[in-house]
Amino acid sequence: MRLGAASGLVVVGDLIGVGAAQERGVVGETSNLAARLQALAKPGTLAIADSTRRQIGALFELEDLGPQSLAGFAEPQRAWRVVGESGVLSRFEALRSEATPLVGREEELDLLLRRWQQTKAGEGRVVLVSGEPGIGKSRLTAALSQAIQGDSHIRLRYFCSPHYQDSALYPFITQLERAAGFVRDNTVEEKLSKLRELLTHGARGDDELELLAELLSLPSSAADLNLSPQRKREMLFEALLHQLEALAQGRPLLMVFEDAHWIDPTTRELLDLMLDRVTRLPVLLLVTFRSEFQHAWSGQPHVTALALNRLDGHDGAAMVERLAGNAGLSPGIVDEIVARADGVPLFVEELTKAVLESGDRDNRVLVTSPLPDLQIPATLHASLIARLDRLGPIAKEVGQTGAVIGREFGYDLVEQVVQLPAAELRTGLERLAAAGLLFCRGVAPQSFYLFKHALVQDAAYGTLLRGRRQELHARVAAVLEQHFADLVERQPELLAHHLTAAGDSERAVDQWLKAGQRATERLAHLEAIRHFERGLAILPTLPQGPARDRREIELQLARGLSAFTAEGYSSTTAAEAYARARELAEERGDSHQLFMAVYGLWQSANGAGRVLDCRRLSSRLQQLTAGRADDELRLQAHHSAWATCLFAGEPAAAREHSEVGRRLYDPERHGSHRLLYGGHDPGACARYVGALTHWLLGFPDQALALSSESLIFSERLAHPFSLVDASLFNAMLHLDRGAPESALQRLEAAQALVAEQRLAFNLEPRFLRGAALSAQGALEEAVTCPREGLASGLGAKRLRTYGITRLADALAHQGEHTAALVVARGGFALEEQTGQRWWDAELHRLEGIALVGLNRLEEAQSALEEALRIARRQQAKAYELRAATSLARLWGEQGRRAEARDLLAPFTAGLPKASIRPI
Repeated sequence: MRLGAASGLVVVGDLIGVGAAQERGVVGETSNLAARLQALAKPGTLAIADSTRRQIGALFELEDLGPQSLAGFAEPQRAWRVVGESGVLSRFEALRSEATPLVGREEELDLLLRRWQQTKAGEGRVVLVSGEPGIGKSRLTAALSQAIQGDSHIRLRYFCSPHYQDSALYPFITQLERAAGFVRDNTVEEKLSKLRELLTHGARGDDELELLAELLSLPSSAADLNLSPQRKREMLFEALLHQLEALAQGRPLLMVFEDAHWIDPTTRELLDLMLDRVTRLPVLLLVTFRSEFQHAWSGQPHVTALALNRLDGHDGAAMVERLAGNAGLSPGIVDEIVARADGVPLFVEELTKAVLESGDRDNRVLVTSPLPDLQIPATLHASLIARLDRLGPIAKEVGQTGAVIGREFGYDLVEQVVQLPAAELRTGLERLAAAGLLFCRGVAPQSFYLFKHALVQDAAYGTLLRGRRQELHARVAAVLEQHFADLVERQPELLAHHLTAAGDSERAVDQWLKAGQRATERLAHLEAIRHFERGLAILPTLPQGPARDRREIELQLARGLSAFTAEGYSSTTAAEAYARARELAEERGDSHQLFMAVYGLWQSANGAGRVLDCRRLSSRLQQLTAGRADDELRLQAHHSAWATCLFAGEPAAAREHSEVGRRLYDPERHGSHRLLYGGHDPGACARYVGALTHWLLGFPDQALALSSESLIFSERLAHPFSLVDASLFNAMLHLDRGAPESALQRLEAAQALVAEQRLAFNLEPRFLRGAALSAQGALEEAVTCPREGLASGLGAKRLRTYGITRLADALAHQGEHTAALVVARGGFALEEQTGQRWWDAELHRLEGIALVGLNRLEEAQSALEEALRIARRQQAKAYELRAATSLARLWGEQGRRAEARDLLAPFTAGLPKASIRPI
């Protein structure tokens, strides 16, 4: 029978011919085959050869016509009728779906299908598919996709990559770019238009659209939102989750998240949220990863763990036979393949193909030599090398170049790097695709290629000698800089990787620094730390000298700042980074870098409440800025001093430094300081610390005015963290003034802002609430609040002593004098440990009050007199008044009323009654 007009079929000779020619080992023009079919095919009118059917995978619905007599062929050729396009989402997915026979996974596939039925019924499910490399994780997910083609659904795929495991949200960024249809030639305006068209249905407001545009490095007004970094990050996550929810509203959703062992920290955080969110949606989420990957996703009722084991000998042999087809491998060769593959499907496939492609039906191709330096089995490595060699030098060169670029690469990039004529490049890509080593998506020059498996890429990469590898990496780096500047701007870590592998260490270090800085801009501080550390790792390859030291200092300073943000001021990583930076800066004599290093060490000591260390480091900062006109550094030197002096119990010096800081501060020039120095604004800090020092020194009216100014100032700055701190210290002042209702109002405002912006408290709020409740007479809760606050460890360690005073005071008011005495004396131990003296007079006063309650009057008088001496030495008039009032009350109860009146006389006109705390 001949196919022709009578049969209603159009015989496309070159397509049939290409398929048959490939069966004879001659490779034709096939890289655009699927695209050409889509362009030419009218359903039911096009016939293709069997090998062509294998190349197009599940992209089209086909009807088997059996052997057909065709012009130009001596023997009948098996032909297939194109019925129409299948429901598979993309050509890339289709080509993967039939790449390998699915053998021995019937039970696993059945489990996935059961989970899919539950998903269609509206019950979200998660399946964690784990196993060693090559075990068939991706193949199983492809089999599920193929099995549910008849169901109306949406499918999303996310890919993690070893080259991008420190690139924040890389899987989501690439998925959005694919879904929006971005191509390299798109203008910024075109990309924005495509993105808005894609996202409008799922976005809840313009803010989410702006955040997602910013994520894709497109122009956005997201930077103008009054959001804390934490809240901005959370809103970005919510925007991505809302897109998921919108997609799942119409049809069930299959999400495949591949190679999670290479996940970046930010994506992992989002995936944690996603695993919880899918329980309420018709979503089946499949997550694949290697067995060694550590996670905490198991054990939830909607999560199923599916570990893939190796194939047994029977299934291994069946797979070989299905791959071999009619090639007729001998039982001995089949057994040899099964033995060497050791039950790993990828190894079975590659070894079988290596034997088939060799043309030999013996086991010579299976002879291997060990390669201990590679992370893939020697048997697989040898077979892949043999397959590459048989494809010819051009295909091998293209495969090696692609392996240098990465697991996935675009035609436009490999074209620039490989430096081959276009025809030869396409031939090489075609042969690699025909051999099943590469999968193709799209039509050249807009096509993209993916190595069948990471192990295949590793094998191709492993065939390169070191010198050739470096040469190719250098070429990739040059092409990226010359022709892909926008990509380098968005992903500087990509250029850094290739420069590192090229041995261009000097430029690589600079690029890793840029990559880390870019990550910090995106609030991805864990990824930033890794970038900085990669730069530090290659520094020893640079010649010793000032240039290397300068680069290391920059990396260490940046690493320390990100560590503070990610881990808090108790971070040992940050302390180590700043210590090393200081050591090098001292040797180089660079005063600016030295200042930044010392300031980082001061921040570390301040966060831990180590006042003695703070004093030494702050003094060094004063020395470094003495006589300099640099207002930026002088401002921060005084910043360190006013905080240090306040906690050291030197309110007069703290006030002096804060007033200098207020004069130096300029909102326009120093607005960036809130990011570089401690996370809060120094102008706001100077005001609320100044307010506290004025109160301590006996100027309550000035203190209240300055505290109110700090709130107004912080609100005008629109910096949430600074406003929270201003509110908390304002509440502290109101408590000291005896105005608990006002204190509670400021505390509630701060707590609302913390909840809204997802911030951390710098001062445990339960300390303040307990003090307010104590003043209002709610004594039981007044004890509970500070006790819970101290137990939680929340807030800065340097303010723990304040919590102890609040607890001791509440216990004393409740009549629990023994407990109050134990708590107060515990405060002395903490003071000795940290060097803090801010609340020293108060602790001695509270010790005295507890001793009075225990009728140990002689000891009580000594404690109160000590409180009075400390307050006078510190010039802390407010605490002096409190100590004098408590001592006068003791004397009055002892009949020493004249002495008591004389003690209080200097204060009666000094402070309003509201400042005198009842004892």
